[in-house]
Amino acid sequence: MDNTIQTYFENLQSGDKNLQYEAFNNILDATKVEVDWAYEVWDQLVVDLTNSDNHERARAAQFLCSLAKSDPEKRILHEFSAVWEVTKDKKFVTARHSLQSMWKVGLAGTEQKEMVIKHLVNRFNNCPSEKNYTLIRFDIIKNLSNLYEVLNEAEIKNTALNLIEKEEDKKYRKKYSSVFQD
Repeated sequence: MDNTIQTYFENLQSGDKNLQYEAFNNILDATKVEVDWAYEVWDQLVVDLTNSDNHERARAAQFLCSLAKSDPEKRILHEFSAVWEVTKDKKFVTARHSLQSMWKVGLAGTEQKEMVIKHLVNRFNNCPSEKNYTLIRFDIIKNLSNLYEVLNEAEIKNTALNLIEKEEDKKYRKKYSSVFQD
């Protein structure tokens, strides 16, 4: 890991919220492509998934999702359940930020993509008992849309459209459908 990336990770612990936010965004930018330093931070990120600080939990989940494409050992397959748990965090903002990053795991390979889609579909079907379930459903559809935009696999879009059709409330069906309109 170069000094710049290392400094970004150090700055996440800064007392300066602006510096933390800048570091967070810089790390996310760096992980838009494969990186060779994923395993230098991986184990700590896994630990941070259960940190008492909800910001740490959210960042850890988001970073692990982004680093999945830089994971030739496929560690994410073993850590996914812990990452997924953060999407159900007691702090809704933490849960939502984590959920919104899940699609990135699907970019790591076929196994990872199938695992993510399976979890998203299951959550969509079973989340009406959750608080803010319409936002959760919207994020799930957006995850599938993001995955579709990158991979351009019709099956992903069809999965999302089939989920949207299950929505009984016309207002929300329309909102979810808007994700796929150009």
